[in-house]
Amino acid sequence: MKKIANIIAALLAGAAILGSTACSTTTRRTVDVLVIGGTTSGTSAAIAAARQGVSTLVVEPTPMLGGMLTAQGVSAIDGNDQLPSGLWNEFREALRRHYGGARALATGWVSATQFEPHVADSIFKAMAAAEPTLEVIHGYRLEAVRMKERTVTGASFLDKRGHRLEVEARTTIDATDLGEALPMSGTPYRVGMDARALTGEALAPEEANDIVQDLTVVAILKDYGEGADRTIPRPEGYDPAEFEGCCVSGGREMTPEYMLRYGRLPGGKYMINWPTKGNDCYLNVVELPWEERIEALRPAREKTLRFIYYIQTELGFRNLGIADDEFATEDGLAYLPYHREGRRLDGVVRLTLDDVAARYDRPTALYRTGVSVGDYPVDHHHACYPGGMEKIPFPPVPSFSIPAGVMIPAATEQLLVADKAISVSNLINGSTRLQPVVLLTGQAAGTLAALAVKSGCTPREVPVRSLQRALLEQKAYIAPTYDVRPDDPDFGLLQRIAATGILRLTGEPFHWANRSWFYPEEGITVGEFTRGLKDYAPQIDVEESDTPLTAAAAAGLLRRAGGTIDTPADGDRPLTRRETARMVEEALHPFDRDIDFEGNPINL
Repeated sequence: MKKIANIIAALLAGAAILGSTACSTTTRRTVDVLVIGGTTSGTSAAIAAARQGVSTLVVEPTPMLGGMLTAQGVSAIDGNDQLPSGLWNEFREALRRHYGGARALATGWVSATQFEPHVADSIFKAMAAAEPTLEVIHGYRLEAVRMKERTVTGASFLDKRGHRLEVEARTTIDATDLGEALPMSGTPYRVGMDARALTGEALAPEEANDIVQDLTVVAILKDYGEGADRTIPRPEGYDPAEFEGCCVSGGREMTPEYMLRYGRLPGGKYMINWPTKGNDCYLNVVELPWEERIEALRPAREKTLRFIYYIQTELGFRNLGIADDEFATEDGLAYLPYHREGRRLDGVVRLTLDDVAARYDRPTALYRTGVSVGDYPVDHHHACYPGGMEKIPFPPVPSFSIPAGVMIPAATEQLLVADKAISVSNLINGSTRLQPVVLLTGQAAGTLAALAVKSGCTPREVPVRSLQRALLEQKAYIAPTYDVRPDDPDFGLLQRIAATGILRLTGEPFHWANRSWFYPEEGITVGEFTRGLKDYAPQIDVEESDTPLTAAAAAGLLRRAGGTIDTPADGDRPLTRRETARMVEEALHPFDRDIDFEGNPINL
């Protein structure tokens, strides 16, 4: 009997093992480029890499592609309305086709481009499906990063059922909101506000702290028609006093109807992402493990539900209910919170507020290494920090470029970072975190990863100018030229010359859409030209002269700079900046000289 009992026990144990194996499987993939997260940057990175012809896999925990724009519900674009660059422009044009033109997207007053999250998701999925070398896998979250010494070799992922996905990759991109791969790979990073001594920013605190920006769990409300009552059950802990004063913006009172029009979307919907006595929430969950983070975020979801109930009952919009065709979550809210800030990489360079505010007066010329662009002012959300926090008096800034080196870790190899976790200071993160900037940075990261794979090198070994040329071929901006757009016949030329600094841009802080002007049809002085040319050719003397630059004078200076060019027959004619750029290109081909990540010319 004892022997039979032992046999039965052994059989049961074996059955348990087989059952466990049957329920928990491991899938393996080997690809050229792995993108961790189908976020805003992850989606663009994957599409950009695949379009370079390399095998690419993007792994995303939610059912949607697009991150902030879809799964997080922030479907009102902040910034870059006048910078139609690369995949951002391609995405916006697809939205316009879907809804019937640009005016159909200008439904709310916060943005000229507003849309339903599920529509953006369908556009991104169609773009991804059009790439034969791109695979998308949903439902898996990052579990671990695979390493060989200081080199990332891939990652492993886990789904809710315990199934594992193991991916081996030649280059990996961390496109997660919070920089999830950084601690797993031992890559140095920072969380919170930087110390003044680290970044040199006068507005930074004297000592570093762990304060991050407020986050928001976004809701999409839908108008169910006059007479409809879609009031949700009264949330636990609801007190209308929590949201009193919500109909105020910038110190100006408004009607509830006007407040809601802030995020009015096509399709009779409203995005609820309202900072003033609304559903912003302070929670620092960055370093929490996944399971603990989900639970820790519950107060933010509950706050949004309380705000919805306030809108329905106190403000009288019972006809506005949680949209039933956007997010398949238990509460109907966005899949993930809108994190404005998480981990920030220690990269080969760090972009600071000062680099943006005074790009031509810095020890490094990071503007020369631009790979994506933005025009949004510095915007931080700290109103919900416990005990209050003094408002930071941010200075006005011009439009700006994101440097190539912010995507590359200082030490870790075969890892690139996109989205909000790039190597920037806490302060300037308030501008670099916006959706179009992040999308374009993802495009640059995917392009860089593919170039590294095709060249058989690490991302840091890809020449900066090679990456920039590849982006220009995609009609992506490397310099934020407000008045030179992709349909300009000299777009590539003027972008290249702007990125050398020989002809400098004129920055202009302008409301919520800052500008940098090339002024292609305006004249240029001898003083301006010699100032920019000296950075390329140190033998040039800067002439403090307001004399208009003529073709003859330009030819003479270009020859002195080492170029080869004949003096035009009409040498006495004053040049426009466009004509000057053409002469610079003909004589020097300055963009052919590579630069390092700080913008210094190589092989002078």
